[in-house]
Amino acid sequence: MKLLHDTSLIFQRQMQLLLRNPIWILVGVFQPVMYLLLFAPLLKPALNVPTNAEAYEIFVPGLLVLLAIFGGLFQGFGLIAELRAGVIERSRVTPVSRFALLLGRSLRDTVSLLAQAVIITLLALVFDLRVFIGYLLLAYLMLALISLMTSAVSYGVALAVKSEDVLAPVMNTVAQPVLLLSGILLPLTFAPGWLQGIADWNPFSWAVNGVRALFRGDLGNSDVWQGLTIMAVLAVLALTWAARLFARSVR
Repeated sequence: MKLLHDTSLIFQRQMQLLLRNPIWILVGVFQPVMYLLLFAPLLKPALNVPTNAEAYEIFVPGLLVLLAIFGGLFQGFGLIAELRAGVIERSRVTPVSRFALLLGRSLRDTVSLLAQAVIITLLALVFDLRVFIGYLLLAYLMLALISLMTSAVSYGVALAVKSEDVLAPVMNTVAQPVLLLSGILLPLTFAPGWLQGIADWNPFSWAVNGVRALFRGDLGNSDVWQGLTIMAVLAVLALTWAARLFARSVR
């Protein structure tokens, strides 16, 4: 119960800080919206699908996963600013759970990500995208797990390096191959066999395939449950690792 109480306190505090500057939600969604408006219309002839709706069924799920990955991986910059300002240092004298310090922040990041995902989904409806609400909520669960995992990794790396100059290239180095090997912008079915083989080792490719299956209404597709399982396991591992770093930082 103490963990839940402490996590709630940290989450509420972090949400208050976020809501004081809601412009960050719009800033975070700006680039994905540009992809939605300026890149997605090219996909119908490129993918050789009969309708724009089918093209958006392929592209929008990948775009949402992209938002979850990149939105989470760069949250560590805010933590470094808190480290420099002494916010984490002052946590040493509080009885708050060290795990709650991390979980409350990661939950804030997840809520922000889901708000952005809803905006993008609503915009995609204008382009004839159709998705069953129950399957959409399950897809959002997948996105939430990705956000929890990537934000925890970002916080852990930020605590380890304590420098924006180091964090930026590290996150970019991780993000680029993840993006290219996830089939986010285009399905990997168009890739040569050797590239598909490498991508099978990328957990995010399973998540992308799972979210696409949900948008198609294919709940029984194995990619859905495999993606959810993989993301859940990775989220738990990332949160546990980052929480230990938090505990050492405020010991």
